Amino acid sequence: MNKIMRYLGIIVILLGAVVLMMYFFGIFNSNSALVTAGCLMVGGTIAHIILNKIFLEE
Repeated sequence: MNKIMRYLGIIVILLGAVVLMMYFFGIFNSNSALVTAGCLMVGGTIAHIILNKIFLEE
């Protein structure tokens, strides 16, 4: 379970990239898709840093 938690931030970043791809290909046409993707990428980066520090110590 700890190995999965270490990569949770990367998974969230990839979800942000998927949202950006959906915007690029025209599935979403609003700025809310860009805001969502940005929040997912920033939040995933922060989560990745914090979770790696927490679970690397164990």
